[in-house]
Amino acid sequence: MNGMNQTVRPTQEAASAPAHDRVYRALRTRIMHGEITPGAALTLRGIGGEFGVSMTPAREAVRRLAAEGALFLSSSGRVTTPELTNERIEELAALRALLEVELASRALPRAHMALIDRLQTINSNVAEMVSKRDAVGYIRTNLEFHRTLYLRAQAPAMLAMAETVWLQLGPTMRALYGRLRRTDPPQNHRLIIAALKAGDEPGLRLAVRSDVTQGLRLLAG
Repeated sequence: MNGMNQTVRPTQEAASAPAHDRVYRALRTRIMHGEITPGAALTLRGIGGEFGVSMTPAREAVRRLAAEGALFLSSSGRVTTPELTNERIEELAALRALLEVELASRALPRAHMALIDRLQTINSNVAEMVSKRDAVGYIRTNLEFHRTLYLRAQAPAMLAMAETVWLQLGPTMRALYGRLRRTDPPQNHRLIIAALKAGDEPGLRLAVRSDVTQGLRLLAG
C-alpha cells in the first residue's frame, strides 16, 4: 500500500493555495502519518494525475519534500520514500529525545487542566486506534498527542525541527508498528499526563524521552 490511491478533498483554503503548495502539504501529511511505506516509488505523472496538476507543481512539491528528507530523488529522477539505516534511525531517535524533551519541559509551566484533559481525550483515541490495529490512525493520533503538548512550549522553531524529524520517520514508523504488533496503548503517555498533573519536570522529561526512543531503538536493534 503506497497511500497514493486515496481521494484528496482539500479545504477551501487549501484549494486556493498555489498548486505546488497544495500537493506538498497533502503528500507531507501522508508521509508523516505513515500512509506511504518505506521504499515506495512515486512518479511525477502519478502525483500530477491524482492532484489534477501539471508536472511542474508536482516536481516542485517533490523537491521540497526531498529537501526535508521525506523523499529521495535520484539522479535519474526516480522518487521514493527513504529506507532508513539503523544508524539513521538511531540518529533521529536521539534528535527526538533532545528536541521533544526540551519542548515538553518548556510546555510544563503552561500545562493547565484544559490541556491535560485534551491530552487524555487524544490518548483515548490513540488507544482506540491501537485496539483497531489501525497503523496510520495510531501514528496520526500519537503525533497529535505530542504536538498538542509541544504547542504549549511556544517554541515554534524547535517544534518545526521536531516535525521535520517526524516527517523523515513516518514510513519507518509504519514499519515499526507492523513489527511490534502493539495491542496496548503507550504506557509512557499515561506517565506524561501524570507528570504534567504533578508538575514533575524530571518525571516528564524521563517519560517523554522513553516514549520517543523506545520503539525506534527496538527497530534499530
